[in-house]
Amino acid sequence: HLAQARSRFGCQAPPPDPLTSGVMAASIVVPSDITLLENKFSIGNRKLGLFESFGLLGMSPMLHLHYSKMDRGDMRAVLSKKFDEEDARPEVAICRTRQEAVRKQVVAHNFMWGTAGTMTGLVWWSFRRYNYQSRLVALPFIFYGGTFVGRVVGDIVTGRNAEFARDRFLASLPAKVYYSPAEN
Repeated sequence: HLAQARSRFGCQAPPPDPLTSGVMAASIVVPSDITLLENKFSIGNRKLGLFESFGLLGMSPMLHLHYSKMDRGDMRAVLSKKFDEEDARPEVAICRTRQEAVRKQVVAHNFMWGTAGTMTGLVWWSFRRYNYQSRLVALPFIFYGGTFVGRVVGDIVTGRNAEFARDRFLASLPAKVYYSPAEN
């Protein structure tokens, strides 16, 4: 009778108790498998280079809804790990390959901003005899186009265009994921 009365008067049943029903009340963020592997086989800290630091500074903040990408903090964590060069285990080789792919991605990011700024500056200089309105109309479009040209230039200079798809896939693996219990 209680269920019929609730449905008749538009009342809803109380939500299930998360402790007894097996349903998680909140999402828990945990390190991914590749992050655990990197932490297991790292032998110390590595100092980031100048271009790596500037490349990380040029990356915008990220709002994680699904934790499907790496933000700059995760990339910094990957780049700051040191791995033994003499270790021939395949796990360490995967970690070094991932680190190198992330390094190329971060260093190539510098070229995006540099090319966009250079192209914008050259347009500003070439429009020096025109009024400021004509410059202001052209600059945003040139800057936006320069980011795409800069990505291509950065990929070529860092050798990202010649890397294997496996390496790029390793660099794109997220460092954190939502916890999901293993199903038996």
